[in-house]
Amino acid sequence: MKSFTNADKRTHYCGTLSAANIGERVSVAGWCQRQRDLGSLIFIDLRDRTGIVQLAFDEGTDKEIFDTAFGIRAEYVITAQGVVRSRGESAINKNIPTGEIEIYVESMKVLTVAQTPPFAIVENSDVKPELRLKHRYLDLRRPDLQRNIIARSEIVKLTRNYFADNGFIDVETPCLIKPTPEGARDYLVPSRVHPGKFYALPQSPQLYKQLLMYSGFDRYIQIARCFRDEDLRADRQPEFTQIDLEMSFADEEDVIAVNEGYLKCLFDNFMHQPLEVPFPRMTWKEAMNRYGSDKPDTRFGMELCDISDVVKNCEFSVFAGAVADGGSVRGITVEGGAKMTRKEIDSLVEFVKTYGAKGLAWYKNTAVAPTSSFAKFMKEEEITAILEKMNVKEGDLALIVAAKNKVVYDSLGALRCEVAKKLGLIDKSKFNFLWVTEFPLLEYSEEDGRFYAMHHPFTMPMEEDLPLLDTDPGAVRARAYDCVLNGTELGGGSVRIHTTELQTRMFDALGIGAEEADEKFGFLLEAFKYGVPPHAGLAFGLDRVVTLLLGLEDIRDVIAFPKVQNASELLSKCPAAADPAALAELGIAVVAEEKEEA
Repeated sequence: MKSFTNADKRTHYCGTLSAANIGERVSVAGWCQRQRDLGSLIFIDLRDRTGIVQLAFDEGTDKEIFDTAFGIRAEYVITAQGVVRSRGESAINKNIPTGEIEIYVESMKVLTVAQTPPFAIVENSDVKPELRLKHRYLDLRRPDLQRNIIARSEIVKLTRNYFADNGFIDVETPCLIKPTPEGARDYLVPSRVHPGKFYALPQSPQLYKQLLMYSGFDRYIQIARCFRDEDLRADRQPEFTQIDLEMSFADEEDVIAVNEGYLKCLFDNFMHQPLEVPFPRMTWKEAMNRYGSDKPDTRFGMELCDISDVVKNCEFSVFAGAVADGGSVRGITVEGGAKMTRKEIDSLVEFVKTYGAKGLAWYKNTAVAPTSSFAKFMKEEEITAILEKMNVKEGDLALIVAAKNKVVYDSLGALRCEVAKKLGLIDKSKFNFLWVTEFPLLEYSEEDGRFYAMHHPFTMPMEEDLPLLDTDPGAVRARAYDCVLNGTELGGGSVRIHTTELQTRMFDALGIGAEEADEKFGFLLEAFKYGVPPHAGLAFGLDRVVTLLLGLEDIRDVIAFPKVQNASELLSKCPAAADPAALAELGIAVVAEEKEEA
């Protein structure tokens, strides 16, 4: 190993060299991808973030340099200087951009040696995710992951430029804030200066960005770090990044127009393909009735069909009982689905049970001897009516759930996507955008016996529903809107309440009294006294945007150092126990959990 000097500094990145550089003396630096010893010839594939270039050594190479090349192994860090030359027609490697050329090395240094890594640094690694995340610094050397992270950087740059060009001001809001009473669990941070009191890490900059509207900034944007202590899924992390914005003297039409323009900008400049605007719109009620989801994937059909009116008086108690109990009976028709085996259908039965359904009724409409899980309990004319209502043709499969509406929607909404994946019905080249609007303002919790805000307690109700806020809160629709892409919520927002009177009514509907409202939101209500403009906003999940545009399945592939399912980081092994002295200074004691004896 030798020291790094000015003479060793690179003049070119590996992947940027081409036939246009033939004859030039260049300096490159990076990691050894592999070394090939052919006796009198040695080749080293040198890798940096831009790609790979071949280094060549032969009998004419200085012996010390040749011997050094002989000893180089994978992941050694080296710098090399030499002349770019053609490989010759017979030696061209068409698999890499630099395949026409190589560098004939005149001098070289090994800057650091490396142990054999626990997995190969190659694209599309099939190594277990846990091992890759434990050695994330090695995982991030893989070209595909590096491309993802660089793509994320490009999208952030386009985002900042677009909103700056449209008059938005980039403002940072605090990361140590007051704990919030609604939504997901907060991550709490104890205060040393104020013993017994806690900050929270922000779930979003919601209140502060509204206060910026009260302050007259008119248009705000922030690439904001947010934190939620909730269970993880493939598209969620405990800490994540939002493209967060707010607009004054604006309504939903203004917010939607600006953000359609933003997404078109991404498609023009990053995806390099056209994007048709405006996007289709659909009310929440229509989305649930047609797709069983408030973030429907519209790249394929298989829409829900309500057969409650057909079966409400039938002899099959499962169907009739669900309707009598205030629920519904709905189904989907799988074209050509009769070819599915009984084993495949049984797996779908188990699938819907994970969404609360007690079972899945099915009917295979085959040409000879149709089979069904429920036909024996019903009259022939009742079955015929179901098949007609669901438009089940010969060769099709009908799948039906009977339960409370929420269970029916959840299970069938997920089932149509599961079946579409299994049967290959999804065109992955499509980008189907959709705005879902008019969400319920509130949702009732049977367990707590009270209403909760569907989004947050600062969302404006639909004007025509204002009279219902005091008499029938559950029927009130919100001036809220979500942007959906291919069955994933990219982001959402709403028009905000901007008067004390309406905000107080909203708190009343949520069971938040004047004293509690003052304790939790007093600073916001105080600001209402000094003139608040109408305002509205939205936040996109940056991680989700990047994941979907790159056509990836796992959000962790666009985050440099992600967490795993239990919110821990395998690389640094966090979270970890704190120093007892630090806890004592904060006035915190950790109580060991008592384990029951076997």
